[in-house]
Formats: sequence, C-alpha cells, structure tokens
Amino acid sequence: MTREHDAPRPPDRSVSLDHFVGMYEAKTDPWDNASKWSDQRKYAVTMASLPRERYRRCYEPGCAVGLLTRLLAPRCDEILAVDAVPEAVRTAAEAVRDFPHVTVERAILPADLPSGTFDLIVIGDLLYYLSADDLNDLLTGLRARLEPGGEIVAVHYRDRSGETWDGAHAHSVLAELGLESVIHHDDEWFVLDVWKA
Repeated sequence: MTREHDAPRPPDRSVSLDHFVGMYEAKTDPWDNASKWSDQRKYAVTMASLPRERYRRCYEPGCAVGLLTRLLAPRCDEILAVDAVPEAVRTAAEAVRDFPHVTVERAILPADLPSGTFDLIVIGDLLYYLSADDLNDLLTGLRARLEPGGEIVAVHYRDRSGETWDGAHAHSVLAELGLESVIHHDDEWFVLDVWKA
C-alpha cells in the first residue's frame, strides 16, 4: 500500500519488552481494561462480531490480562492465548483457570509464532506497537496459520486526530493480506475488522 510521505508510520523499532514489563510492574491492569466502559463495550462488540457461533481452535496474540480470552472461551473448543510479559501471562492464566481448554503461554512476537493452524485469530490492541518489519512478519505468519474459511478479527484503538500510527493504519496493512472483508466497524474509540480466508 502506498502511503503519503507525511502519513503516520509504524515505529522504527517495535516497542520494547522492558517498556511493557515496567507497565505491569506499576499496575496489574496497565490499561484499566477491566474497569473502562470503552473497553467493556469494545469486547462486547468484538464478541457480537464473530460470524460463527463456535470455533475449533483460536489463537489470541497479545492477550494482556485475559479479559477477552475469558469471553472467547465458551465459543471455542481450544484457545492458545499468548503475551510477552510474564506478569500478563500469570494474570491471564488466572482469569481463565475455569476453562481447561484454554492455554496461556509467554511468546515474543513475531519470533514465537505457534505451530499448527487456527480457524479463528483474534488480535486486540497489538499491531500498532510493532515496527513495519515485525508487523509484516507477524501478519505473514498469521496468514500462513489461518485455515481455509477461517477468520481474523482485529480490534484496535482509533486515534481520530489522524496524527499517530493507530488501529486504522495497522488494519490497512492487515487488509493487504488478500482476505475477504466480512465486517468493518469504526467509531470514536476503536476500529474492528473481520476478514475471512
């Protein structure tokens, strides 16, 4: 995709792991996902946007404290949720302890992509932290792991000022994977897209 010279661009380097570790050291839920209405609404819209009632195998990179993971659990036979921050992994694992079919692991992306394929991949508030190269590697890897007929759901913060690299920009890169656009939602807080292989 050709972008204007002065258009927002991905960071030169992916945001460091130390940055996120520091956030979790300061606060268990750094983005207040559990208490903010905008996030509760975002999760509800995400769940309502899943085209199918049930999925066989779901992958959730960047699961943070596992709030969306917990909502996905009743709709999936198996879930692999990952995050790079050990404290996030511990918190997410505790959040889904009642669901034995959910596995939470530590993974640094795009290096630690999982084996196997998935019929659902859910990416929330992750892509805009990655450099252009890491974003490309992650999306290429996710596309390779998406089963025929499977769906990628991406939901990210939307900056209406247009001055920062945000979810809308990251989704424009995701749209280049050649998948079928099934759902597009764009409001003052977030952008959500569902693509089908």
